[in-house]
Amino acid sequence: MTVEMKNPPNTKRGRRSWLSFLVGLLVGFIGCGLLAYHLLPGMMIITEASPHDFEQTVARLHHAITSHGWSSPGQIDLTDALVKKGVPFDPRVQVIDLCQPHHAREVLQSDRYISCLMPCAVSVWEGDDGRTYVSKMNTGLMGQMFGGTIAEVMGSKVSADEEKIMADVLAQ
Repeated sequence: MTVEMKNPPNTKRGRRSWLSFLVGLLVGFIGCGLLAYHLLPGMMIITEASPHDFEQTVARLHHAITSHGWSSPGQIDLTDALVKKGVPFDPRVQVIDLCQPHHAREVLQSDRYISCLMPCAVSVWEGDDGRTYVSKMNTGLMGQMFGGTIAEVMGSKVSADEEKIMADVLAQ
């Protein structure tokens, strides 16, 4: 006895559903990638205009670093370094390093590879508009991207300290 199937399963419809799903998934991944490509650079660096002139901003930054229990292991005058190499450059740009030894040790004990991002740095620079600006890496976002100890230290402790330092620098 043979059994006839009156309504065989529609394999074309099933294939189309899977194909539609896969195409939608691919379009979603590409869309997310493009969105991240355009948004992340603006999120990774935080820049704020200083209400103070260049020298006063640099001085306030040094004072705020030490008053919040951090130290500044170095400073690079990028304008001067370029001029010394025969490359004329007029706007002033200085990069000030920040370090909090306890935070640094905590990260380095478990994740030494992240040392390429240490110490933290803040740049003070003159814009083409004549104003002074302060830029720094978004350590909160950066820390969260890594997870673990890095997220705990950079994503919360360092980020919170840097916010206080920056608030002091940029206060009227």
